[in-house]
Amino acid sequence: MQSASHRRSFNVHWQDNLSDYVTAIYWSKDGNLLAVCSAAGEVLLWQDIEEQSFLLQSAGNTSTDCIDFSYDGQFLAAGGQDGVLRIWSANSLKLVAELENPRRWIDQLAWHPSCNQVAFSLGKKVQIWDAESRSAIAELNFENSSIFGIVWHPQGKHLAASGSKGVKIWNALRWEEVPRRLEIPSASGAIAWSADGQRIAVANLDDNIAIAKLSDLKPGFMGGFPGKIRKLAWSDINTELGVPVLAVASGNVVGILEKQLDESAGWDGWVLDSDLEIVQDIAFQPGTFDLASASDDGQVLLWYEAEQLAQLLTGASSGFSCLAWHPQGHKLAAGGQGGEVLIWKRDESEA
Repeated sequence: MQSASHRRSFNVHWQDNLSDYVTAIYWSKDGNLLAVCSAAGEVLLWQDIEEQSFLLQSAGNTSTDCIDFSYDGQFLAAGGQDGVLRIWSANSLKLVAELENPRRWIDQLAWHPSCNQVAFSLGKKVQIWDAESRSAIAELNFENSSIFGIVWHPQGKHLAASGSKGVKIWNALRWEEVPRRLEIPSASGAIAWSADGQRIAVANLDDNIAIAKLSDLKPGFMGGFPGKIRKLAWSDINTELGVPVLAVASGNVVGILEKQLDESAGWDGWVLDSDLEIVQDIAFQPGTFDLASASDDGQVLLWYEAEQLAQLLTGASSGFSCLAWHPQGHKLAAGGQGGEVLIWKRDESEA
């Protein structure tokens, strides 16, 4: 692999504390805003330019479990245990919509990559809500089980949802069409599209993963992982073969998969060498093969070229729960299991 990365260290830039476990953390697409939510129900917004934070929602009796910005940064959506999808204006910080879904738990949501439509889970269904018309435009039935994952195709052409017996993929231009299926014998959780949208990776509950091309959806299975696969992450750049690298967080290890020149050889893999506790999250630094991992032992590790340990970051004594790279790659945010929120910034003074 070859990367445009420069090995500069990261230092603490800002930190704060919520009152409970940080359940999700996301940057807006332009990197001007960071949103954080907690198991106490809090929703925190941090503005990069002013370097100040605002508590959009205080702690309550139910958790907020998922959060995301619209593609243009205009809206912030959050959902959780109370079944209410809340949408704020990211500019005015005012709540602009509350979609109540009694006796439902919203733990999955995702905004369309190029228009203001948000998909969110409602039991065995996915609802698509349009922020411009302020109305639901589709309701998709997964049927087999509750939904474990929702991901838009990078170009917005499709929406994938996972659960029992695999993944369903709907045509985003014709919701009424029968969805295509990626068949899995067990059940599927985490889903990740490659940046070019040509491949989809799926984590399955029997501790294996499947990788398939969108063109045929014929899965190739890879097993041997030591435990539950919590997260999948593709690099947004390709190797010399024109294929991205896939990182897998399984149990207490991070595995790396790289496509081989010989088609019959499939994917070759290696494990990052470190004594970790359960790995909760992983993400490639934009534009590089450098990888960050967050684990229960209170460590965020930075891996140069997804091979060599470059730096160890701390700050969550009870363990880290999630992380997210700034879209430009010069900042890294992470949430802790004790409510810690940290942002590290790359030291540009280093040679």
